[in-house]
Amino acid sequence: MSVTSATALSSLPVGLRDSLISSFNTITKNFREGRWEPAELNGGKLCEVAFTILRGHVDGKFPATPSKPPNMVDACKNLEKANPSFPRSVRIQIPRVIIALYEIRNNRGVGHVGGDVNPNHMDAVLVIEMAKWIMAELVRIFHGVDTTIAQSVVDALIERTIPIVWEIDGQKRVLDTSLSAKDQTLLLLYQSPLPLHEKQIVNWVEHSNAAVFRRDILQRCHKQRLLNYNRDSGIIHISPTGAKYVEEKLPLNF
Repeated sequence: MSVTSATALSSLPVGLRDSLISSFNTITKNFREGRWEPAELNGGKLCEVAFTILRGHVDGKFPATPSKPPNMVDACKNLEKANPSFPRSVRIQIPRVIIALYEIRNNRGVGHVGGDVNPNHMDAVLVIEMAKWIMAELVRIFHGVDTTIAQSVVDALIERTIPIVWEIDGQKRVLDTSLSAKDQTLLLLYQSPLPLHEKQIVNWVEHSNAAVFRRDILQRCHKQRLLNYNRDSGIIHISPTGAKYVEEKLPLNF
């Protein structure tokens, strides 16, 4: 089965799908910007949407929009009583991760004053990894794909909103014209939730010679493992090394 970020979780009502993806992207955006408290706090909203989806799946009818149960722990535990024909992930594993994530939100100095610790990088890392796992499991379950495909779909769902990349009329431009073609290319790839075609990047970077761009930028970056460039298809994926390069060495604001 072919699943993309555009078709992921398409069987869910729009109100649930959009709320789930929005809350997930809020977590990843705040984490990327080092805003630990919002990153952790918004984990609670993702929990509520994910629980609503599981409850609707078990009940055989999805509500149009998410809702917060009166007691999240008890509500998740009640899912364990669902018919054993439902996958264990639906009945037990995802609900227990939701409980753990909700606990971080409520009792680690995030949801209110008086938690044991202040919001911090360690807790935020736990939140974002649990959020990614929940998202991947939902994709896996509702599309019947393996974990590798589910994870790749979740990675593609992550929106990277960075002010230095401006979008206008379907075109993208890096606003800092002092940056090299290499750096502009990596910024454009980093910002996009999907891989890009070489023709798009040549156009957006406004390089004067496509052949030179392929040789001096794409092929060199490919050798440096900053990106993966498929010469046959022209499709380019940024690598984890490339993403790290952008985050550590390039300006994201303008």
